[in-house]
Amino acid sequence: MTQVLTPPASTQTATAPSFASQIADPGPLGLGAFALTTFMLSAFNSGLAPKSAEVVILGVALFYGGIAQLFAGMWEFAKGNTFGALAFSSFGAFWLSFWYLSAHSGLAKADAPKGVGLFLLAWTIFAVLMTVVCARISGLLFTLFSVLVVTFLFLMVGAYASSPTLTHIGGYLGLLTAFIAWYASFAGVLNGTAKRIVMPTWPR
Repeated sequence: MTQVLTPPASTQTATAPSFASQIADPGPLGLGAFALTTFMLSAFNSGLAPKSAEVVILGVALFYGGIAQLFAGMWEFAKGNTFGALAFSSFGAFWLSFWYLSAHSGLAKADAPKGVGLFLLAWTIFAVLMTVVCARISGLLFTLFSVLVVTFLFLMVGAYASSPTLTHIGGYLGLLTAFIAWYASFAGVLNGTAKRIVMPTWPR
């Protein structure tokens, strides 16, 4: 999704290599993987889905949110898109980390809130930094990362405080984050296929 993920021309290398220009846009894949996995986890965090069934997200977190999104990040490197490469590779690693923590965590029950809270704090800081960059790329990405930051904040405080209410709020914000990311993913596919702007992304 070049018009969503690529910074303004003034910050890019003058001419992309011919190899890079022939690579399909990996943006919709990365955004789609992020959206779907976030949607599933947020359904459980919000309380809309029972915690007892949360194990179903592990495979999605590993293969789609994790591996597929990591691949999207690698192809963004090949496209010469530093922002997309950093964002997708990092959030692919986020979901791989989530899968590992959920499937293999050895945290004692008493220490789990502090451990999960620290994990979410670190990702909140990263999301804030990416939001600053998004302000120079597109209005859609800026909105996506702004909502993501607030989502992480509620989930982080909810984890530290062991507060189901704050976690539920974070879950609903996560659902909103997922739908914005799905919009961005679909806009990338539709606009790229139509060869014109059908769904606006408000580039800066």
